[in-house]
Parts: sequence; structure tokens; C-alpha cells
Amino acid sequence: MSVSGDSISHKFSTKFPFLGLSLYIVIAVLSVFVLLISFLIFLCVCLNRISRARRMRVKHSSGSIPLVSKEILEIKTVGKILHSTDDDKGRTGNEIVVVSKGASGHGEGGDDVSVSGGGDVAAQVMGWGRWYSLKELEIATHGFADENRIGEGGYGVVYRGVFPDGSVAAVKNLLNNKGQAEKEFKVEVEAIGKVRHKNLVGLIGYCAEDSKRMLVYEYVDNGNLEQWLHGDVGPVSPLTWDIRMKIAIGTAKGLAYLHEGLEPKVVHRDVKSSNILLDRKWDPKVSDFGLAKLLGSEASYVTTRVMGTFGYVSPEYASTGMLNEWSDVYSFGVLLMEIITGRSPIDYSRPPGEMNLVEWFKGMVASRRGEEIIDPLMETPPPARALKRALLVCLRCIDLDASKRPKMGQIVHMLEAEDFPFRPEHRSVQERDAEKAKKSRDDSFEKARGR
Repeated sequence: MSVSGDSISHKFSTKFPFLGLSLYIVIAVLSVFVLLISFLIFLCVCLNRISRARRMRVKHSSGSIPLVSKEILEIKTVGKILHSTDDDKGRTGNEIVVVSKGASGHGEGGDDVSVSGGGDVAAQVMGWGRWYSLKELEIATHGFADENRIGEGGYGVVYRGVFPDGSVAAVKNLLNNKGQAEKEFKVEVEAIGKVRHKNLVGLIGYCAEDSKRMLVYEYVDNGNLEQWLHGDVGPVSPLTWDIRMKIAIGTAKGLAYLHEGLEPKVVHRDVKSSNILLDRKWDPKVSDFGLAKLLGSEASYVTTRVMGTFGYVSPEYASTGMLNEWSDVYSFGVLLMEIITGRSPIDYSRPPGEMNLVEWFKGMVASRRGEEIIDPLMETPPPARALKRALLVCLRCIDLDASKRPKMGQIVHMLEAEDFPFRPEHRSVQERDAEKAKKSRDDSFEKARGR
């Protein structure tokens, strides 16, 4: 027995020609290798299960939730949440905006963010936004009852909803229009899913069940600009000149952030008064990004099907389909005219020469009748200098040469500056010489009369 044991021990200690290793060491190495392989296989199985579980959380019976563009910046601050209008777009679901009762007001900074307040709703936020079930939204809006309807447009209906924790919501029911709803649902998620700014309505959640598409937004509780400009507000409009300029400047800041503060930049494509929501302090929020387009830094424009609202669409976009930020600048110019005059961009109830706001406006300013175009419902007229500044901004925004239009950031400075020059900066040398010659002749004439 001892001899046999010594023989076995000798065999295990015998060195193999390969690397000169004994059998003991070879077996040990093989054992470690087998254990390592087994561990890697186990790890792969676990990771696969975790990955499948994550995918299941973001999938639904109607398909996958579109991913938010990784290039869009996410800015984080604290604020309160308001609402989106009923407006446009053929879509398949409902949009909703959630706000906490006790949410604080926004700061003064241009890049302030609006985030949902506390409570159960905010606690369930995942990533940039929370997944809502259709049942939750039905309960919040009492089954999308007519008494909770707060707005309606060609592409959807907006409802007011209240969640169990007291959070208020605005729910937009997107109409099913042959896949357009699905497309614009994705567009809106990609365009503003992770973007927050005090003058942009924040998208904070979503729902996709069956054919329904719902987006969760801030709730704004003071209607939209169109209602305050063209609705029945009585003999005197509550929108004073200062309030109107506050709305115009805030809107310009929101658009400037989309154009100049993001990469890729976002072209809204549907800037109009019904898409400018107002809170109780008359702070504006640009809403409804269902038609928005992303424009990378390497592209000067994107060619797309012409969409928007008649009267606000820039001429070059309407004729060529070539879209860029200058299209939004033109639309803002029309919006500013609307704010100053209280008139709609297109109004067929007016005399033939006044139906088109842009053409009538340019004619009145050219005739030096700028004081006559002010909204008659404004009780106190604006200071002459402030009016001239606003009129000039309008004219520069609607310049037929898109390259001569100012950027939205420049427009903000123009509207805020007290000493903004009223004369266009691009006067020719001939114009300046002619003006000097005329002044010289006038001086000579006055001297001759004095003699």
C-alpha cells in the first residue's frame, strides 16, 4: 500500500515536458480556469436578465418609448410647473402637465428650470420624466370629462387634472391622425424631453398605451396670449404696455435658448400667440413643440414639409420648405406686431387693405402713423421712444432677406435696451451723403431767411 501511494505521489510530482510543470500544478491551473469560465458565464446570464428587465420597464404594448436625443442639454434647477395649450398637431394621445401645489416661483435667470414639486407624483419620476399609466391620467381628469376641458385645437384637447397628492395637471388629448400622433409624440420628446427653461413649458412625463400618446407638462394657470389679446376682456385690456413687453421679452428669451443655448439647436416652427402660455404674473412660456425640428451645427437649414400657422410662416420657408432659426424670428416678428396692435395676423373681417397684419403694419409705419396702430384697448399709450424701438424690432424680424434678420438673443437686447438705435445700421454711404447734403441745404436756407 505504501509502495502504491508512493507511486501515485511520484506520478503527480512528475514534471511534464510542457513548461516543465508538475501534474499538481497543471490540475490546479485547469481548476482555476474552469472556475473563472463558470463565473463569467454566470455574470453574463445575470447581466442579460437585468438588461431584459430594464427593457421591459420602458416597453409597452404599443412599442418602445422613443429615446431622448443625447445631444440635448439637461439643465437642473428648481421651480414650479405650469401648462401646455390645446394647440395643433394630429396626434394619438393626451398631453399632461403636472404641478405641485406648493411649488416655488421661478428665479430671474434666463436658464432657470421648472421641475415638478414634491409628493407621490414627483417621487416616481424616472430619468428626465415619469411613466404614467392611462388609468392614472383618467382618474386625474375624471375620465377626460368635459367639465375639465380647458382648451381645444385642431390637433388635440387639453384637460385639467388633479392627482391624489394634490398636484395639478393639464392633459392634452392628441388626436389619432394616421400615425401623425406617434411622429409628433417622438418629436416633442426628442426636442424638449430634457430641456428646462423658465420661458419654455417643461415636459416632465409621458404615457403610451395602445393608440394613446400622452405627455406630461407643466401646468400654466392663466390661459394663453391669444385669449388675452383677442378674447372678450372688456373695454380695457389688462395687458398694459409694460406687461406686453414683458411677454415679448420672455418669449424671445425662450426662443433664444432653443436657438443658441442647445446643440443641436431646436427650431420651434409654430411660434404664435396661442402657443404662448401665461402665468398669474404674466410670465410667458413657449409651448407645443410637436412641429419642432432639430438642427445640428453642421447644417444651416433643413428641408421639410411646410407646416405652421397661416400668417406666421416666413415667406422663404413657405416657398422653398427650407427651415432654420430665421423662420422662428419671422414668426416672432409677426407675434410682436400682434402684441402691439391687438390684431390677428390674418383677419378677413377687416377692410381689404387691413386683412394682412404684416402688410398693413409696414404701410402704417412707412406713412409715419405708428401711433395709430396701438391696440385701442390699451388704456395708457406707450412712451414714444419705447414704441419706436418695438416697431423697429418688428420690421427687422420680418425682413424679406432672412440673413438680415437679427438673432433671438439680439432681439432680447433690442427690446430691453433703452438706447437702442432707431435707424437701421446698414444704411448705404449714398444715403448718408444725401442726408448730409439735405441738412446743409436746410441750414443754408435758414441762414438766408435770417438775413
